[in-house]
Amino acid sequence: MNDDEKKMLFEGIGQLLSIYDRINPLHDDGTFDASGVRQCIMEMSDGIMQNSQEACAFKEWMGEKSDFMKSPASTHFHGNVEGGLAAHSLKVLHQSLCFARPVLENFWQCKLKDSYSISAEDIFVSAIAHDFCKADTYRIEYRNQKDIFGNWKKVPNYRTRSDSRNLGHGNESVLRLLELMPSYIKKRYVLEAISRHMGFSDLSDSESYNYSNFLQNPLVVLIQLADETAAQWYNL
Repeated sequence: MNDDEKKMLFEGIGQLLSIYDRINPLHDDGTFDASGVRQCIMEMSDGIMQNSQEACAFKEWMGEKSDFMKSPASTHFHGNVEGGLAAHSLKVLHQSLCFARPVLENFWQCKLKDSYSISAEDIFVSAIAHDFCKADTYRIEYRNQKDIFGNWKKVPNYRTRSDSRNLGHGNESVLRLLELMPSYIKKRYVLEAISRHMGFSDLSDSESYNYSNFLQNPLVVLIQLADETAAQWYNL
């Protein structure tokens, strides 16, 4: 990346962080303001995405054509509440933006520095879309549970739908993104970041062959780091 590209990258990152800081929808204790999460993602989309037609499809799918904004992020682990998927995705983006400068400036010191050119939009899309596979995947059941006063009440319990069809965690997310934003077929480095965001934990034996080659892509490393810290440090 040349100096002008780096300047544009960091200006875009600053623009996204300013939107996040102004709305401030996520809290350090793992709670969040669902309406603020939605507002933040939509404003960021408007501010950073260059292709207006694809941006419209991206936002419409998240906001109206899927349950992305209402879905949990998991059934038992991080973000296992209504709206957890969108909150988790936004936290992964926030972590990515915070880590981007030290990670990329370090990468630019190695011999692979001229192999990848990354924009703020690429980071935004990779982070927000990395778990698109989870939208429309869960159903709600209710179970009885005692509250702190010993009274029984019904609480929601999420289960994976038995009729769901999934090509694999990261790969299904790639497919959904390409349906919305077909121009990204030309951005293999973004598709790699989404497909491989879970590292070795989401690979078949054949996919694990030469897996280390994917780690040459700094966006893969950045999204993996952001995803792990969002879930394990912030429970989002």
